[in-house]
Amino acid sequence: MAVHIVFFQICVALIALPIHILAFLGLWDPIVKKLFPYLLEKVTKNYNKYMAEHKKELFRNLNDFRGPSGELRVLELGCGTGANFKFYPEGCKVTCVDPNPNFKKFLSNSLAENQHIQFQAFVVAAGENMAQIPSGSMDIVICTLVLCSVDNIEGILAEAHRVLRPGGAYYFIEHVKADPSSWNYFFQEILNPTWKYIGDGCLLTKETWKYLEKAKFSDVKYRHIIAPFKYSPVKPHIIGYALK
Repeated sequence: MAVHIVFFQICVALIALPIHILAFLGLWDPIVKKLFPYLLEKVTKNYNKYMAEHKKELFRNLNDFRGPSGELRVLELGCGTGANFKFYPEGCKVTCVDPNPNFKKFLSNSLAENQHIQFQAFVVAAGENMAQIPSGSMDIVICTLVLCSVDNIEGILAEAHRVLRPGGAYYFIEHVKADPSSWNYFFQEILNPTWKYIGDGCLLTKETWKYLEKAKFSDVKYRHIIAPFKYSPVKPHIIGYALK
């Protein structure tokens, strides 16, 4: 790594020194687990403002994956505050999975605003181990802005594949590593060591598309986009879906 990158990383770390000290002492994670839902609620509202058209386009064909009974069973993995609910079709049955139980009360607010969906359950579990969800029980798995903050992407994709019925689909939106020749990548590299603490494990330079291409899905359809944010290290995204 270039010396100038390390220098700027140290500068950012010094600015956020209290966070790094708390993380070193093992005290930061419990704090961020409680505070992160409040932060995410505000961030996702702003995110939806900029990304609404991309989400509408991505989710427009969800109804194509209704099962033989006519039901659409959706599992949202890493549901957070329920920011995607407004884009789901009428009457779909939604089960939410998140390892952070502190999101539950925020989901209640989102459900009150989105009564067109049928909420089934909130399951507190890691995406790598969703033993409570039966194999082949879902028509759709949706996972947005989650894989940036997990250690075992392969495990999560394997579990998503397991719970999908044959012919089901895994939908995703993820921010990813920028072009290494860009200024965006330069700032990603500078911010990355501190960003993971602020973003509950989020890393800025993951090449998530490579994991999707190697997973067990029969076909992966995605494209790279630049999110229309003014100033942000998370502008590069991938968006698409994969078929079982």
